[in-house]
Amino acid sequence: MPTAKFKVKSKSESPTKTVVKARNFELVIDEPKNLGGTDAGPNPVEYILAALSGCMNVVGHLIAKEMGFELRGIEFELEGDLDPAKFSGQDTDSRAGYQEIRVYVKPDTDADQTKLERWLQAIEQRCPVSDNLSNPTPVKISLK
Repeated sequence: MPTAKFKVKSKSESPTKTVVKARNFELVIDEPKNLGGTDAGPNPVEYILAALSGCMNVVGHLIAKEMGFELRGIEFELEGDLDPAKFSGQDTDSRAGYQEIRVYVKPDTDADQTKLERWLQAIEQRCPVSDNLSNPTPVKISLK
């Protein structure tokens, strides 16, 4: 199977607000007012959590179909811990990103616990966003 390429373009509208074009969609990224933004949209680290839940939803439904059980829907609750010290320019050994992300999954199904545990393990293994967050991914940043 050939690789799939995804691409977005973005432009800064202010020091805290970015408008992103993804295919025919426009996403607004902004910081909350208490962090100097205008609260026009989720901030970048909230988008990471949103992307993870969206990916797990798609993969979860695909795997449920493959496993042969009805999945009427899924609810997710995600949270992560982030130390703002490095982001703020402080000298620290802490990483800039999430220290940990916790995902709570509530499937609407009649599948038994054993099947759901296998289902959840398969989601974690096959979700591209989970993979990117769990494993080092080279990010090459350059001037254009």
